[in-house]
Amino acid sequence: MASKIDLSVDLARLHLRNPTVLASGIWGTNASLLLRAEKSGAGAVTSKSCSLNPRTGHANPTIVLNEHYCINAVGLSNPGVELESEEIREAKSNCSVPVIASIFAHSIQDFEAVAQKIAEAKPDAIEINISCPNVSNEGRMFACSTADSSSVTARVKDIAGSTPIFVKLSPNVSDIVSIAKSVEDSGADGIIAINTVSGMIIDAYARKPVLTNKFGGVSGPAIKPVALKAVYEISRAVQIPIIGTGGVTTGIDAAEMLMAGAAAVGIGTALSYPGRSFGAIVAELESFMAENGYSGIKQLRLDE
Repeated sequence: MASKIDLSVDLARLHLRNPTVLASGIWGTNASLLLRAEKSGAGAVTSKSCSLNPRTGHANPTIVLNEHYCINAVGLSNPGVELESEEIREAKSNCSVPVIASIFAHSIQDFEAVAQKIAEAKPDAIEINISCPNVSNEGRMFACSTADSSSVTARVKDIAGSTPIFVKLSPNVSDIVSIAKSVEDSGADGIIAINTVSGMIIDAYARKPVLTNKFGGVSGPAIKPVALKAVYEISRAVQIPIIGTGGVTTGIDAAEMLMAGAAAVGIGTALSYPGRSFGAIVAELESFMAENGYSGIKQLRLDE
């Protein structure tokens, strides 16, 4: 009789029934949408990033989706941390899987303020999205600098206390490994790699950029090789777990991300494609593992 496949993972004091995590920004800020992801089979859920004050985001068009990629310039629209904290509380009250609250800010002081407020909602973990412009450093992303990344991580960690913090890294940097090591040294309990890749699309007939914002973040199948390389390199340089995110659309994609060194797998753009759901991806992963003699998630990681 075949041995039972154990899909569960432990992630910085969180226990997940399977390694899939709803990525931030995909299904909005409402608790009902986080619960929908749980019912669909997610192992953990992440809210859309929220800021200290409400943000309307960019004007339409903000999203273009095709079979190869998605590019978006939504502009981090959110209701602000006051209202988002209420959604996190509701999600926590009704959700049977870990709830991760994502935050962003444009200054270290605002990161401290939004972290303080979101921590009061008692999420199971806090995601720090450092891929946004740093107004105190001439508009450069926090994620572009080891010093800035380290400072934000340390400040939020002090506020979060025993609540795990995961730092979301940008691929749009010259050395993502050094950034990963800096946030680990500053107290991060885990890393999320990667955020979207910076890109642009142009309508040749209209002779203008398609997105109102001109530039956006590319996600979906096209960025999987970039994400795999980042996860592979980071996992060999740090001791904390990684949620590998970027281009995972199938159970085989999830297996590849786990082989690269991820402890769990973020699922985002895939949910926009027909037939794609957490349940489908988990079932495909389980089938692959059974067919190839794996009984647990840790066995998938490639040898050094």
